[in-house]
Amino acid sequence: VQLQAYGGGLVQAGGSLRLSCAASGRTVSTYAMGWFRQAPGKEREFVAAISWSGGSAYYADSVKGRFTISRDNAKNTVYLQMNSLKPEDTVVYYCAADSMGAVGVDYWGQGTQVTVSS
Repeated sequence: VQLQAYGGGLVQAGGSLRLSCAASGRTVSTYAMGWFRQAPGKEREFVAAISWSGGSAYYADSVKGRFTISRDNAKNTVYLQMNSLKPEDTVVYYCAADSMGAVGVDYWGQGTQVTVSS
């Protein structure tokens, strides 16, 4: 599975961006999908996750109420709608696919940079 994340960019504080993560190579419809982010010199942190069916979603406290994760299994794509962006949201965002097996995340996408100006 290859995960291609895109949609990052520069936005003013209070603005919005939508990240997309398109999977190729095989369907990820049976995988939980998630978004993580990582600042330079810091550990990668969890942002949001969605179950394989889309019926359950989970968020880090820092983004709850501002970010929404969704997926379209027909398009093999997961999205992260980011509203009310803050300068502290400025980091690289990564998507991930997890079969919920014993090894944790099975596949990582390359990162997409989000920069929020104050």
